[in-house]
Amino acid sequence: MADGAGQFGGAGIPWVYPGFLALTPEQAALETARLVLIPAPYDSTTSYRGGARDGPAAIIAASGQMEDYDLELDLDLAGLGIHTMPALEPHMGGPDRMAQRVREAVAACIAPGRCVGVLGGEHSLTAGSVQAHLDVCPSLSVLYLDAHADLRDEYQGTAWGHASGARRVFDRCPVVLAGIRSLCIEERDFIRDNGIPVWQCPPDGGPLPAADIVAALGDEVYVSVDLDVFDPSLMAAVGTPEPGGLDWTQVVSLLRRVGESRRIVGFDVCELAPAEGPAACSYTAARLVGKLAAYSALR
Repeated sequence: MADGAGQFGGAGIPWVYPGFLALTPEQAALETARLVLIPAPYDSTTSYRGGARDGPAAIIAASGQMEDYDLELDLDLAGLGIHTMPALEPHMGGPDRMAQRVREAVAACIAPGRCVGVLGGEHSLTAGSVQAHLDVCPSLSVLYLDAHADLRDEYQGTAWGHASGARRVFDRCPVVLAGIRSLCIEERDFIRDNGIPVWQCPPDGGPLPAADIVAALGDEVYVSVDLDVFDPSLMAAVGTPEPGGLDWTQVVSLLRRVGESRRIVGFDVCELAPAEGPAACSYTAARLVGKLAAYSALR
């Protein structure tokens, strides 16, 4: 949480800066940033409740009220160097063209020793970000946390919508799904035919089998989080809430295990529709972004 101590023009005036955690320009310098965040306010293929286009701004605004210090890891997030890019302009030519725009934006930010995160927006954005990372990490695998399988080859007239995000990722690289609790028969058959590793939500509310999930991933991992992987009691502000979801501890415990044993090279956090739930949802999403930032620095 910024304390307004940044100086501008030597005038000694405190300012609150607009990026993630409200970091000062010195703390958020692109040249030294270990994490670059790209807001992507886009939700053109939403099929139930809209508003994910407002998610990136809500995450960034809520992050300004967070403490920079991570108690779990004894880590100062501000010290990592987190740069927030301007919001990416939506491409109205269709979700395939928007995915390509995301790919180009992420590719422009990738650098050695740096993690790039996309703040969605809808889950169709993931395909573009994954492709950008694949261009420099050919052995990439993707951990896809979602209430839905997103493995439809086409939905409502497009192969690039939010219901096909994992399918377009699978076209390019291995994908591991966790937190799933809703899918169609087409997706069930596709999973079986292709041997895709899938972990449903534990019916008893216990922890996910983190060791097994991590074992299914390669050394370089991209993490994609649809916020509806959480139970709606914790995360109501999503486009397609699904009962019976994961809690905070289940999700962050898994992500920490990934960060400790694999290299997180990129991530996205998608589908926050802030108008559909209390303000606490935006804060929880921002805290999750902070956790991913911290876990990406473990290795």
